[in-house]
Amino acid sequence: MRTARKRTFRLLAVTTLATPLLAAAPPVTSTGWASSGSLDVTVDNEHVVTGELAKCTADGPYRARTVGGTTGDVAAFGIGESGCGRSGAVSVAQASGHRFEATVLQRYGGPVITVRTYSAKCATSETGSGGEVSIGTVEGITVPAQIPPNDRIVIPGGAAGTALATVILNETVTPQPPDGSLVTHAVHIKLFPQGGPASGDIYLGTAACDPFGKK
Repeated sequence: MRTARKRTFRLLAVTTLATPLLAAAPPVTSTGWASSGSLDVTVDNEHVVTGELAKCTADGPYRARTVGGTTGDVAAFGIGESGCGRSGAVSVAQASGHRFEATVLQRYGGPVITVRTYSAKCATSETGSGGEVSIGTVEGITVPAQIPPNDRIVIPGGAAGTALATVILNETVTPQPPDGSLVTHAVHIKLFPQGGPASGDIYLGTAACDPFGKK
């Protein structure tokens, strides 16, 4: 079922340390990185991987760009770019992309998923990190008018009632126990999460920040 939705913007959860830093703690240097997207999947015994597209880091390269391209009949990425930097104790990382299309599910009777625009951003603070994402028009799946954090959409159609894929929008990944770091993904597509003829992950718009990343 294809639906379109207006561009939406959501603030992701902020992650902080459970306990404050001690005054005598040694100085630290925050870190951050971002990429416009990545793909690492195995489809019918064929492994397809792109690496991080247009990746920047707070230590350089500070900006990156990709013209995109097609990965066989799995997916196609449009133009993407990223920017990272550090100002004093604060690191900032952000990335965006355009006109993504995933065709991999078609061979199993699933939909073509398209995302017109997307972006992810994060920044550190003295005690943690915060992030936000933006997602433009999505087609091929039904999405809510307002996208909450870690909104999970199941695409049915696998064998014995299993899913062809899950799509996670506005995803935040934090370690347990919290250490102040986080990773944000605008869109995360996981193929056959319960097992099947394909496996792996597709990410659109990734930004990762750690306020205590470099001692």
